[in-house]
Amino acid sequence: MKVVIRNIITFLLLVCIAFHTIIPTTSAVNDLLPSDFKQESWEKIVDYFDYVREFALLYGKIPPPEDWHAYLYLTYVNMSGLKMMYAGLLNITTEWQDALTIPVQTWMMHYKSRDKSKDIVTAGSFIMLMTFSEGSDTIFEGSPDMNDTLYSSFNLGINLASYFEGSKPPAFSSETTTIPLTSSQDKLDWYWGMKYSNLTAIWWRTYINPSNPHSEFLPIAITRYDELTFTYHLTINPIDGTATLTANYIIGKITDLWVFPGIFGWFFSKLFVAHYNSTGCYRLNGQKESDETVYQFLDKEGIKMSIVQFQCTVILDHTAQFESQGTNVRDKDIDVSNSSIITTTEDGEKIFDVNFGVKKSYKLYNFTKDPTESIYETYDTNTRTSKIAGFAKNSIFTIHTYLMRHIPWVIANIDPKLFEQAKDHLLDWNYADYFYIISYPTYSGYRIEHDPTYTAYLAISYSQVPNLKATFMLIIIAIIATSAVVSVLLIRRRGKTRITSPISS
Repeated sequence: MKVVIRNIITFLLLVCIAFHTIIPTTSAVNDLLPSDFKQESWEKIVDYFDYVREFALLYGKIPPPEDWHAYLYLTYVNMSGLKMMYAGLLNITTEWQDALTIPVQTWMMHYKSRDKSKDIVTAGSFIMLMTFSEGSDTIFEGSPDMNDTLYSSFNLGINLASYFEGSKPPAFSSETTTIPLTSSQDKLDWYWGMKYSNLTAIWWRTYINPSNPHSEFLPIAITRYDELTFTYHLTINPIDGTATLTANYIIGKITDLWVFPGIFGWFFSKLFVAHYNSTGCYRLNGQKESDETVYQFLDKEGIKMSIVQFQCTVILDHTAQFESQGTNVRDKDIDVSNSSIITTTEDGEKIFDVNFGVKKSYKLYNFTKDPTESIYETYDTNTRTSKIAGFAKNSIFTIHTYLMRHIPWVIANIDPKLFEQAKDHLLDWNYADYFYIISYPTYSGYRIEHDPTYTAYLAISYSQVPNLKATFMLIIIAIIATSAVVSVLLIRRRGKTRITSPISS
């Protein structure tokens, strides 16, 4: 019993320190320098905690421990008055753990408003997958709310072998593939991304009632997804004065699900843990209990999928307002499925929007009907904002803010004055502009593809805009090529950089 309790405590301690940090198993690690932000574009893998430690000394902050290493895949585009930086987490090491693979994505844009008098930085983060099931008292049908049964899905590379004695435990190693930054010939279209393969995640029962936000002490299940992929397409339109970021999400099908029914499932795993896959339900000793597959089980339990995201905006010497169809969405539960969240300044200038109505549908690939996953059906998403306290005051989510609170230190290299205003705004979820949840009500554990759109309204710097006449001629003769924009220190050939976690399966 003491061993089990000790293992659980160790497990939870690692949870509390692990999220939002990373490390690759490669020597291709670069420095991040202030001069980098004057370049037109680059991509790098950096030990971000080295960078954070330097700024912590300068600004009197508490730095991460010296033996923590957090590696990110960074891309940067500085074109036509827009500065865009993306950070994708690969994995992490600490003195306690060799490697943890954590799929967190953050992007940031810095630009001036169209009248050129306002300095703006806006940032968005993919936080996590959240599964849910609904009862008769659900508040928002097809969207996870405080009356539903919610499960937060975090990926952690914790060794749980002691709970799987006599059988093969879930493998926490995940292969991470970076998708290199490339651009069109006119440098108005940019592409990049990251793919996590064989991703293992742990589910916690979570409660987001703002008056009593909390999570249960022990996880309820372990899940393996065959992939979680993020690809991004940034389009700059000099004529309209817009920069549009389309984020494509692929949530791969669930291949395995281990269910721990309550605390007894953890103490007596051999007797109580059920392992579901595409062929049936099994005990840990391999004995087949039934023909019920993981997809049938999830469908029977009414499990649906969603993603939780976070948005924040800072305007130098101005304030921002966030509305959907005339309604203020800040710290409110508002259905925005068929509309946009529009960010304006206090004097009414439109500077940013997130549009959920334009590409409302998602693709669902039914593996049971089509194992090749070449055929899909389309369904509508449900999107709403959420009360902030349900997440910000929930202790299980405090680990998610670790990377976000360092984003302002990147701004310091772009705009020092803006940094002074943004550094506190971006540190604390309690001051979030809004959380929003995109949900996929028809699910059953199958592959999902979806691509929400973000648009910035900016003043174009025409000194950096390519010759438009030449661009149109290239379009007419259909010879626009896609060229790789690759950091010399990072990648010396075309293709994908493959970074495999050293954790053994």
